[in-house]
Amino acid sequence: MIHFFPTRRVALEVFGFSIYWYGLLYLVSFLMAYKLLPRLQKYRGFRLTQEDWSAYLSWAVMGVLVGGRLGYVLFYAPHLLADNPLEIVKVWHGGMSSHGGFIGVLLCTLFFVRSRSIPLVQFADVLVVPVALGLALGRVGNFINLELYGSVTHLPWGIRIPGVEGLRHPTQLYAVAKDLCIATLCYRHLVPLKTQHYGKTCALFLMLYGMLRFLIEFIRVQDYPLVDIGVMELTRGQVLTIPVFVAGVILWRAAHRFGTGSTLTRCA
Repeated sequence: MIHFFPTRRVALEVFGFSIYWYGLLYLVSFLMAYKLLPRLQKYRGFRLTQEDWSAYLSWAVMGVLVGGRLGYVLFYAPHLLADNPLEIVKVWHGGMSSHGGFIGVLLCTLFFVRSRSIPLVQFADVLVVPVALGLALGRVGNFINLELYGSVTHLPWGIRIPGVEGLRHPTQLYAVAKDLCIATLCYRHLVPLKTQHYGKTCALFLMLYGMLRFLIEFIRVQDYPLVDIGVMELTRGQVLTIPVFVAGVILWRAAHRFGTGSTLTRCA
């Protein structure tokens, strides 16, 4: 038997096997990247084949899943390591960290570019647009599941969460808008070739993501204790986002060392 939308979290149930919204949205994200990356690569002078991109995305899928899940466990739920280690592999139960996913993808990317002698910063410039779109789809999953919602609001677009008092900021949708904005700005920054310094598109992504994620965290309901850094208390998401922003600033300032679009490197 096939059941459509049997629960909020499950999109489809086929003969007792549940297909979760998260799984579908991850699938859409990688299919979108599979279509976009071969078209975007020309803006950094690459000529990778579809097979090359398929190989990279296979690694990236593992990076997102393993990095995202391990990041969640290490950053937000370390008790699982002692209480129930098997829960770590149960991605379908929810609990993924975008910061952990970043680390997982970064490690896979480093392996891929070294194996093919590809310049890392140019490659990173190409990646950030589909990455931002994938993050937006992930936040759509949060909205469908009615998780990671915001504090109480009286604004007309406040949403009602079952079992939670008052209307709440739809911080999931704010995050979707944030990621779509980042994708648009990074694409517009990626396209010019003649005087574009390599690495700046990636740096722009890191700075925008770090700054906007930091701001949204102020109105997101927190499931974990705040972190006292002496002068103020920050959420765990804010603490983890600061290095992302700093890395963007450093990369932006260092980008002049990596050449410009007038000296493209073609990779077979």
